[in-house]
Amino acid sequence: MSLDNPLLQAWQAPYGLPPFEAIRAAHFEPAFHAAMQAQRAELRQIAGQVEAPDFDNTVAAFDRSGRLLGRVAAMFYNLTASETNAELQAVQRRMAAPLAEHDSAVYLDAALFGRIDNLHARRDALPLSAEQGRLLERVHLDFVRAGARLQGPSRERYAAVMAELAELTTRFAQNVLHDESGWRLLLQSDADLAGLPDFLRAAARHAALERGVQDGLVITLSRSLVVPFLTFSERRDLREQAWRAWTTRGEHDGQADNREVARAILQLRNEQARLHGHASYAEYALADTMAGTHAAVQRLFDEVWPRALVAVQREREALQAQMALEGAAGEIEAWDWRYWAEKVRQTLYAVDDAEVKPYFRLEAMVQAAFDCAQRLFGLHFAPRPDLPVYHPDVRAYEVRNAAGDVVGIFLQDNFARASKRSGAWMSSLRWQNRNAPDASGAFRNAPAPMAELPVILNNNNFAKGAPGEPTLLSLDDARTLFHEFGHGLHGLLSNVTFERLSGTQVLRDFVELPSQLFEHWLSEPEVLRAHARHWKTGEPIPEPLMQRLHAARRFNQGYETVRYTASAMVDMAVHARTESEAPADLAAFEADLLQRQGLPHGVGINHRLVHFQHLFSGSGYAAGYYVYLWAEVLDADGYDAFREAGNPFDPRLAESLQRHIYGSGNSLEPGAAFAAFRGRAPTVTPLLRKRGLINEDAVAVAVAG
Repeated sequence: MSLDNPLLQAWQAPYGLPPFEAIRAAHFEPAFHAAMQAQRAELRQIAGQVEAPDFDNTVAAFDRSGRLLGRVAAMFYNLTASETNAELQAVQRRMAAPLAEHDSAVYLDAALFGRIDNLHARRDALPLSAEQGRLLERVHLDFVRAGARLQGPSRERYAAVMAELAELTTRFAQNVLHDESGWRLLLQSDADLAGLPDFLRAAARHAALERGVQDGLVITLSRSLVVPFLTFSERRDLREQAWRAWTTRGEHDGQADNREVARAILQLRNEQARLHGHASYAEYALADTMAGTHAAVQRLFDEVWPRALVAVQREREALQAQMALEGAAGEIEAWDWRYWAEKVRQTLYAVDDAEVKPYFRLEAMVQAAFDCAQRLFGLHFAPRPDLPVYHPDVRAYEVRNAAGDVVGIFLQDNFARASKRSGAWMSSLRWQNRNAPDASGAFRNAPAPMAELPVILNNNNFAKGAPGEPTLLSLDDARTLFHEFGHGLHGLLSNVTFERLSGTQVLRDFVELPSQLFEHWLSEPEVLRAHARHWKTGEPIPEPLMQRLHAARRFNQGYETVRYTASAMVDMAVHARTESEAPADLAAFEADLLQRQGLPHGVGINHRLVHFQHLFSGSGYAAGYYVYLWAEVLDADGYDAFREAGNPFDPRLAESLQRHIYGSGNSLEPGAAFAAFRGRAPTVTPLLRKRGLINEDAVAVAVAG
């Protein structure tokens, strides 16, 4: 261990948290190289032993390997996402290929795979527990999907492809951040501010001060600023400016242009799939999902897309009627929809964000999420301001269960800033497991395991209130907070032995179930009565307002469903191509597909390919953006169990939910995990009902089959 590199020293802070204040960008490169070297030595020890392979000396030992590298990487990627700078970005670019090459060296190690393959071939005869069997299956599949069965030139080419992809996905993400952090809309005159409610003016004022702008307000491309601006601004010309900037991120000539970067990624992914014997990248990616095939995903699209088009046409007619009422002429463009939808919402339901947001103070919504976790799972979140964090905005909590035992550490980073990528996400500095290297930190083949507590992070991008003013959330912001906290609970409640099976490391179309499911509790009247209180008066949200919010819950769902599903269909289409070449013009490919699918004018899509970070900042959601819809089938059906019980905090259901969904990680096959909780396979009807896309008496349609 280096004496002068804090990344390579034992971390002495409580719960083994990093010494954030001591770590510099210059520490990461040498730490990565040292950690990669350490893991290679560990793997040589596993692969070179004379003893015949068994579960403990090969599979469990492999699960224990690379913990130093995992620790350094977790720290690094959390910083590059949440608190980056030019020095960190330079390290990220330099290390992308070496880290990918190291990964390939691990999974293309013939001797190591030979031992794992030997055990996998004999798995039915081995005395394995259910969790051990699941780990063997997953580790073996990890090797196979990383190219372990490839030989000769194909093996070498595969490693080169993965290194190139790592460099390109890093560049894609940095290009999007460049465009997001570099754009601002300065508002100075009263005319510029027309229609903007006080909460948005306060947030835009804070954004201006953060960027050194003293004279005026600033709208950035942070979702919590640009969406309210598109919703409330009476200045159609400024709405168009903001919309065009938001939707053309990554599509500008120059060093941050993502058009060719995305094409190159698609081409390399196609080659990766072909090396595996698949006709397309979508076929390769979907092989390890609940859906399994493109056809299964298409069946879900076919259930939702036509119904969403009907719903959005009804919504358009309501918007046009509102425009006629106010004497507005012309066609509804993409920068108009939210503006007129808000007016319709106020007309139909008397629901106005300016009236709603004072009841959704950030700190109160955090406590609402904590309270739901306590009532469901017995968790208590105790603030620990003494624990080290990487930015003053981050809040640290010690998490205890009902018995008073510490089960993890939770770090929450809620605010947008220029050094942070957009969006909202959960990540980890350490996964829960009971298979860590022993207290000395030494790696051993023979089991000498230790338990490790999870360290889980939530990141949001809320616009901070002006100095002295609270941060007020929209209902959509509050859902985002609950969504990410659901992911956080998936990490904190994990109760498995092996790190590879811990927390959110599950199949991609299952991972959104715990997060989307947790959103439901925000809408429960008893939760709102307890926590949605006016930030000035402390009065609970009025019952009539709560009833209006409930009545409006399906408002504009056609619009939201079309935008999401359109993005999912573009993702699937571009990754399902069997041609060896990527489309020559991604924008033209996208536009042509959406026209053929009948995307209505003025609706738009959630993400265009040129800034679609889910797809191109990594591979996790490539040919996988559909997973939110797939998981919504599960979450809508799953939450119906609580409705049927007549109690959103039913103790028996909560215990089953924790055991089978939040606590099991990847130790259970996801279909079996859901069935163990729900008592049957899911149906799509609750999703369609939730989004207002069918009548209440529609016949259930099975997802599977």
